[in-house]
Amino acid sequence: MSKAQLTRTGILRMALGGGAADPLLPAEGGGGRRGPFLLRALRIAVVVCLYWFTSIAMVFLNKYLLDSPSLRLDAPLFVTFFQCALTAALCLGLSLGAACGPPCSGLPTLRLDPKVSRSVLPLSAVFIGMVTSNNLCLKHVGVAFYNVGRSLTTVFNVLLSYLLLKQTTSLYALLACGVIIGGFWLGVDQEGAEGTLSWTGIFFGILASLCVSLNAIYTKKVLPVVDGSIWRLTFYNNVNACVLFFPLMMLLGEFRTLYHFDKLGSPSFWGVMTLGGVFGFAIGYVTGLQIKFTSPLTHNVSGTAKACAQTVLAVIYFEETKSFLWWTSNLMVLGGSFAYTWVKGLEMRKVQEDPNVKSGERNETGV
Repeated sequence: MSKAQLTRTGILRMALGGGAADPLLPAEGGGGRRGPFLLRALRIAVVVCLYWFTSIAMVFLNKYLLDSPSLRLDAPLFVTFFQCALTAALCLGLSLGAACGPPCSGLPTLRLDPKVSRSVLPLSAVFIGMVTSNNLCLKHVGVAFYNVGRSLTTVFNVLLSYLLLKQTTSLYALLACGVIIGGFWLGVDQEGAEGTLSWTGIFFGILASLCVSLNAIYTKKVLPVVDGSIWRLTFYNNVNACVLFFPLMMLLGEFRTLYHFDKLGSPSFWGVMTLGGVFGFAIGYVTGLQIKFTSPLTHNVSGTAKACAQTVLAVIYFEETKSFLWWTSNLMVLGGSFAYTWVKGLEMRKVQEDPNVKSGERNETGV
């Protein structure tokens, strides 16, 4: 997963799990549970394929924008700023189209309230750290190693849940986290052995994993400020991010870099930039579709399988040769992630089926 995928997956999972319904997504009663089995299976297959295509295409597009030898644009913050600005503009455009009727009729009206914007600001700061560190990780490591480089999100989820929320984790889930950590370190070792290791990329990958976990916690706190609306939160978050990115870009001299960039007036460059932003915005929608038509557990399993396919495609596309231990590290990360998802899914099912558990405690249990 990349920038938009990471933030919107966490927010949508909360919104779809117990918050306000997403007006762009199919209604709960019509989400593929009726009709012939083949039709439902076809819908699920189309949605999963759409999610895979959007997610993988977004990562490859971002890699091109951030680290292409032919483009030679050393302005990662500007790329992220543009995607945030386009996301905010698309949210506003969809809101303005609400008067046109379906499928936009259920969208909330968006307007910038300074008081709400200030309340969302702490989340926006974490959001900036998350999207920036994700893009910087992708800039400094290959697409094939990208999944391993920022694979510690699950581990930080467990750690922060204990430190901040005092929530304990089962032994089996901890063992799955141990497999993920082992796969991460083995991957780092193998990247070093092949001479392709970037400690800068590893640093930003770890920072991205931490920020993703913090983003989920702050999102849960901030959602009531926007009445539980995913679209309002996305709009305010990205508007705040655009404002905060300006001083950062000035501090790092990216405006000077853009001034000397020879393709700044190229329509093809802006076409790729816009396409990357649209894919970044669309990943939130297709993530929600996949959860609606399947389940949060199946979504996580699909995401793990997608990461595997993305790694294989990157190795083939960039004509790389990887060792057996390198592949083993990827399998450990993917296997540990799948095991953790499966264990948490079983634990959630037991809690939901236990009549002695209060409804409030059930709502606090998630995948």
